[in-house]
Amino acid sequence: MRTLNDVPDAVQYHFHGLLSIEEVQHGEIPIADLIRKAEKALDDFDGEIGAIVGYWDFPVSTLVPILCKRYGLPSADLEAIVKCEHKYWSRLEQEKVIEEHPRFGIVDLENPRVPAGMNYPMWLKPVKSFSSELAFKVKDDADFEYATREMAEGIDRIGKPFEYIMEQIDLPPEIAEVGGAACLAEEAMSGQQAASEGYVYDGEVVVYGVLDSLNYPGTSSFLRHQYPSQLPTPMVRRIREISEKVVKQLGMNNCTFSIEFFCKPDSGEIGLLEVNPRHSQSHAELFEFVDGVPNHYCMLSVGRGQDPNLPHRKGPYELAAKWYHRRFGDALVTRLPTEEEIEALRDEIPGLHIDLQANEGERLSSLPGQDSYSYELAHIYLGADDEKELEQKYDRVIERLRFEFADEEEEKRPAVE
Repeated sequence: MRTLNDVPDAVQYHFHGLLSIEEVQHGEIPIADLIRKAEKALDDFDGEIGAIVGYWDFPVSTLVPILCKRYGLPSADLEAIVKCEHKYWSRLEQEKVIEEHPRFGIVDLENPRVPAGMNYPMWLKPVKSFSSELAFKVKDDADFEYATREMAEGIDRIGKPFEYIMEQIDLPPEIAEVGGAACLAEEAMSGQQAASEGYVYDGEVVVYGVLDSLNYPGTSSFLRHQYPSQLPTPMVRRIREISEKVVKQLGMNNCTFSIEFFCKPDSGEIGLLEVNPRHSQSHAELFEFVDGVPNHYCMLSVGRGQDPNLPHRKGPYELAAKWYHRRFGDALVTRLPTEEEIEALRDEIPGLHIDLQANEGERLSSLPGQDSYSYELAHIYLGADDEKELEQKYDRVIERLRFEFADEEEEKRPAVE
């Protein structure tokens, strides 16, 4: 909400929540009931509905076009969104226009076998999931057997609601046969992670930024997202070109998007990991620091049928990052930084926002949405004029943020190939 209210002309907008986080992210997903509840809320609203927008993954990403179509508001077609969300369908479309993707294939969970021509290591993942749910990196046959068994038990939680959405459109035979509760195998990619962000307005694809995602050394846990990308200029240019080709092929229009990549600057190799039919709310502050406007502005503009014409490099900083302050071991949280301490830091260090993630009196392992071996204590947003200043500011913040713990486990950062 802080960054939504920072967009140009925000004083003219009133933001109304349509469905809660608990309804769309936790437990079972009663998709038909969610649609009916959202429609009732919109029907009962006595004001003007200027736009229906969202930046969460499924089911929000698919609810937006369904609701916009009913209420006559701009949005991408549901078919284009499903093409992005269905990982196998998305790969089939990608290979029509680019070569920068891994080998992939469907695994029959009733009779699981490694797809022909594919090698370990690989990732097994549902054709529809979010937040890496039921995603397994497998290195051998034993891993493969364990992953397929686990997936078979849990894939319906998201797969069945997704199939309800798929039934709303005309599917090509190869996708109808696979369905929405299937397993996709992809050969593992490696390298530095990066992402492009953009929007499509009236058929024109605009990539407005490329960012880097850097990990804690020796782990697969994010240390920071950084904008703009510090990758070589030719590689950034290729990321933009690949993004435009794929988005056009998927038929996206009147929506935002973010695309994730693996990059190897030494060899110039690029691999496309995933296409998301929504922008990343995690990057809002970064675009505000560097370009002067949060990326939510693009979502709001195309949702209202307007070209965003996003400002470029009009912000106060040359570089910005979202840092993930983590602990690599479980513990009971006995103290958090106080509001007064955080305000003092903000007064001392320009270009700083801090969002605490841990809760006093709770164990870190009880936090939702964490990876299997680290826990997020705080998200720290910083702007700077170069990487050295960015890192120095972060170090100063970490030195001053007082967290205290009890029943502490030893911190361990697992080695990652």
